[in-house]
Amino acid sequence: MLLKIPDLLSADEVAYCRNVLLAAQWTDGSVTAGYQSTKTKNNLQLPEQSAAAKELGDIVMGALARSDLFMSGALPAKIFPPLFNCYQGGQSFGIHVDNAIRQVPGTPVKIRTDLSMTLFLSEPEDYDGGELVIEDTYGSHTVKLPAGSMVLYPSTSLHKVTPVTRGRRLASFFWLQSMVNSDEKRGLLFELDMSIQSLREKVSDSPEIVRLTGVYHNLLRQWAQT
Repeated sequence: MLLKIPDLLSADEVAYCRNVLLAAQWTDGSVTAGYQSTKTKNNLQLPEQSAAAKELGDIVMGALARSDLFMSGALPAKIFPPLFNCYQGGQSFGIHVDNAIRQVPGTPVKIRTDLSMTLFLSEPEDYDGGELVIEDTYGSHTVKLPAGSMVLYPSTSLHKVTPVTRGRRLASFFWLQSMVNSDEKRGLLFELDMSIQSLREKVSDSPEIVRLTGVYHNLLRQWAQT
């Protein structure tokens, strides 16, 4: 399931993040790439332990906590601290798949990467190229969202970032371990949750809605791992 979350960050939050990133000191993005990905990754990255990365990461995490759409679609159990990258001057990231397990720096905590996330921090008109291309069983999906919007997609997917030929593409990227690791089951729960919410907007609570809500929670109870 590929899920777009519009306006995760407010315009003020986007502007603040962008100003911090433009003033930051960057490093080679290959520091967080796996063996295979290192061969195709060409970008800049904000050092993980820098004060700027931690401050902006807290802003992103706060926005995630406020997003009902994110919570419903991701069912997060553990979230890897957000990272930040920059593509410019023809930089790109060739086709690759994300590592299955990520260790949170400076801790023994390991996260299984069920979902990958990209939060766009540059407006689409501010740069050429830089599309996130995600490949799955249904074909290729090209994603280039307004600043402040985010896309979630299964970490099992092959994906790439096309060369940025004009301007600068700023973004946050990170991963999460879901309480429901099956993309198919997680997608079913999401559709059920969205349908229940839609019904509640059209009619007052009814015995049928209560029963459907019970079905949702009983399925979640069977499938969730915490």
